[in-house]
Amino acid sequence: MKNAPNTPVVIGVGQSVDRLDSPNYQCWSAADLAAQAARNAFADCTAPAALLARIDAIVTTRTFEDFYGAPAPFGKSSNFPRSVAKRLGINPPHAIWSQGGGNSPQDLVNEFCQRIAQGEFEAVLLCGGEAISTIRNAQRTGQTLDFGEDPDGEVEDRTSGIDKFREELARRHGILNASIGYALAENARRAHLGLSRVDYALEMGRLFAPFAATAATNPMSAWDVPSYSAEELATVTGGNRWVADPFPIRMVSRDQVNLGAAILIASRRVAEEVGIPAEKVVYLHGHAHATEKPFLERPDIGSSPAARRTARLAIERAGITVADIAAFDFYSCFPIAVSNVAIDELGLSADDPRKLTVTGGLPFFGGPGNNYAMHAIAEMVKVVRARPGAAGLVGANGGWLSKYSVGIYSAVPRPWRDWRDEALQAELDAAPALTPDATFAGHGWIETYTIFSVKGTPRYAVILGRSSEGLRFIARTAESDDETIKAMQDSDPLGRLVYVHSDADGVCHFHFLEEGS
Repeated sequence: MKNAPNTPVVIGVGQSVDRLDSPNYQCWSAADLAAQAARNAFADCTAPAALLARIDAIVTTRTFEDFYGAPAPFGKSSNFPRSVAKRLGINPPHAIWSQGGGNSPQDLVNEFCQRIAQGEFEAVLLCGGEAISTIRNAQRTGQTLDFGEDPDGEVEDRTSGIDKFREELARRHGILNASIGYALAENARRAHLGLSRVDYALEMGRLFAPFAATAATNPMSAWDVPSYSAEELATVTGGNRWVADPFPIRMVSRDQVNLGAAILIASRRVAEEVGIPAEKVVYLHGHAHATEKPFLERPDIGSSPAARRTARLAIERAGITVADIAAFDFYSCFPIAVSNVAIDELGLSADDPRKLTVTGGLPFFGGPGNNYAMHAIAEMVKVVRARPGAAGLVGANGGWLSKYSVGIYSAVPRPWRDWRDEALQAELDAAPALTPDATFAGHGWIETYTIFSVKGTPRYAVILGRSSEGLRFIARTAESDDETIKAMQDSDPLGRLVYVHSDADGVCHFHFLEEGS
């Protein structure tokens, strides 16, 4: 059956990298990187001049500066989509600045494929970039840069959306960044599996060693990646210092990168009119998105049913099975973001010959903020083009296992289906949740924990626990409580008995008790 003229298709992908150690280093801004990736995407589809005039929307992800509202030491664009468009010499009627989250690139592909299918748009450019490495290097070396700009043009600014996932109780107890939240989730998963610290560290190393090997051969990687062994990833050394137990630094997303990526989507009619070769066209066969419960309310901190169900649903919608998928890219900011879906839900193994990444992953290829999945999609499009009939899965994660979006890609033509995720989300929302006791006082057992370190030196510990009545509580050490931290380092804290009390500022603290106390 011939596809309808408004069937959405991916017709071009591009990436850019601006490595500090390259003889061709350009000192590009985030907008420069996004624009260069877009130029490469237009060149990829082999019809750049004809297609430029047909773009009716430019859509960009958010840089970390815009996502977190952090100071921009060298200035930034007040209208990022229009800054990129200006560099490309286009002025599309629509410019959209998306919300943040690592899920956002796949969400944008899902959304704008649907909107093209509905006839709202004909050709859309998705792109984004990060210049974090250049910015930090300039600060470190005393350089002065000027990345500030204020381009004209209307923009639909969807705002960062970060406030939706900030929990005051978590913040008050020191869960201040992703490494702490994911460490709590990772140790909860270890508790469920019943593994020792050493065995679990090696499991994480075995999961990520193939990622490093892939990144080492990827010319678009943000740095010169060694092919680490599982033991080299798992063993804490001076060069692999603690970040948050159980993560040494080689296990976490590397955000000091200069990377850009872009995707061109159009209707089949436009693709034919501008002369896109058939071998360049890729279809979105299945997709799904879901949002998880707030972090502290999840009955199982070490699992995200939303991510797992989303992956299953996208595969089902594509009309295939896991065995039919030829390539994968699972968002890999931390090991559990991969294992939660790939290992625990889909039954894959760390050494699956199909590999669990096509880029090399966020700790090794690079973690360009909210735009990583744009790179994963760009790589996956090239994979399925080169393997006619193959299907590839991209899983994009946002927040603290908070939002998950999946796309199934193939060069096999397929009619567009108007899939909606409301029923899945309603089912997830209706599942039981735990309400943490913000003022808990009494005895309980450690459900999960982490020790947060700064430059390898332990700073404080955070625990989540349950009382004998099943109440969830959260507590932390004071930053001066070296004795408790040492006890946690010397003996596995999982399942240990603690006494919890709260102070005048509403912060719960804990100390260890012996069973029977």
